[in-house]
Amino acid sequence: MTISITAIAEKVAPAILSPAGPVPDGTISGWSIDSRTVNPGDCFFALRGPLKDGHDYVDNAAGKGAALAIVERPVEASRAKILQLIVPDTLDALQQLARKARERWGGTVVGVTGSAGKTTTKDAIASLLNVQIRTGRTIGNYNNHFGVPLSILRLPDDCKAAVIEMGMNHAGEIRELARIAKPQIGVVTNIGWAHTEYFDNGGVSGIEGVALAKRELIEELPAGGIAVLNADDERVREFSHVHSGRSILFGIAADAEVRAGDLRLCPDGAHFRCLGVDFESPLVGRHGVSNVLAAIAVAWALGIAPERLRDAVRTLATGKMRGERSVRRLSDSSGAVTVINDCYNANPEAMRSMLEVLRATPARRRIAVLGEMLELGREAWALHRDIGQFAAEQGIDALLGVRGAARFMVDGAIGAGLSGSAASFFDTPEEAGDFLRNYVRPGDAILFKGSRGVQVEKALERAFEDVPGDSKA
Repeated sequence: MTISITAIAEKVAPAILSPAGPVPDGTISGWSIDSRTVNPGDCFFALRGPLKDGHDYVDNAAGKGAALAIVERPVEASRAKILQLIVPDTLDALQQLARKARERWGGTVVGVTGSAGKTTTKDAIASLLNVQIRTGRTIGNYNNHFGVPLSILRLPDDCKAAVIEMGMNHAGEIRELARIAKPQIGVVTNIGWAHTEYFDNGGVSGIEGVALAKRELIEELPAGGIAVLNADDERVREFSHVHSGRSILFGIAADAEVRAGDLRLCPDGAHFRCLGVDFESPLVGRHGVSNVLAAIAVAWALGIAPERLRDAVRTLATGKMRGERSVRRLSDSSGAVTVINDCYNANPEAMRSMLEVLRATPARRRIAVLGEMLELGREAWALHRDIGQFAAEQGIDALLGVRGAARFMVDGAIGAGLSGSAASFFDTPEEAGDFLRNYVRPGDAILFKGSRGVQVEKALERAFEDVPGDSKA
């Protein structure tokens, strides 16, 4: 969004200009909280974090041509002169400015939350809406207390709709974000065990506490707003009872208003019929279908005819490390293997879905390299054990558990019948990659998946580090 410097000073009052004097003419259209991403003419917010203080980087921002810095104290900038707006709290200023900019803009906001699939669903919704409506979106996964206001400020001036991702790590955070973004449509993808460690919501802990926190998005919708809810998740579908306006259920369930009928899951995506139209999607697994259905539901709610969405669904892009499929040559050039890179993150529900994708992939052997699922709290050991058991029941030929609680996956797989020689635990992804180098054979299919903090992709890199390249499967 483009905002005049005068308007910025007014919207984040009280503020003091440095150097003192009348507010200069000019506008700002670029917004940054990271001096490395500053472009000439941008506004830089000097946010204070637990490890770094943005005030230490104002000089860097000035050197890159930033026109304005919003700070809590004056900063001496030696590289170049920079106008500074001094405020009591830079994060509060960022949020104030975004809140007022959103009100002035007045377009349609779609808020997206859930335990898994937020980013993929957000991108799918924006792609489908763009068929008919100029739509902005959260870039990447900027979905927290500074990412949401920054995403609003970065919306194109000519967009009429925006899809804003909302995450949380404590109760009340989504409510705060919704009060900044003011969504008219709220989408909830699912409720899972992700981030349940240490989570307490007014005395309600674990997954039920997470559910209450995600429900805040629906509670904050206006009476005329629309709740778009996953019919296949019992906790999510119950959110319709707290919303007085319209609710649309999406999913595979028979009573879903936006339903995937005649569903056929394939190694490279899915085919289904929805709202009288046959769709072909490149997003793999049942969770991929769910993400697409949420996007179709939002587009339908905004009056876009389902038949206009067919090509947009067919050409949806797979995000980096989100089900990316490739063919990798073996280092000895004796053949190739199929690799499914889903290392971006993990929770029990997504693990099961990707194991189903691996099971459906044509292969000589199917190998799952599964990293620890973090932040699951006291249920972690049981949830990991259940995933190992599920992998064995799916007929996976080998399971490599990586780090921490993943050892319980290995135990669960062996307990469900996988031989001890086919189930191994490794302390690091690099060790798992070294093992794979000598273990894989031509025709194998390998799934790599784990929580972001485990960095399971390092096992993939180590296993194929001498291979010159790959190709899409």
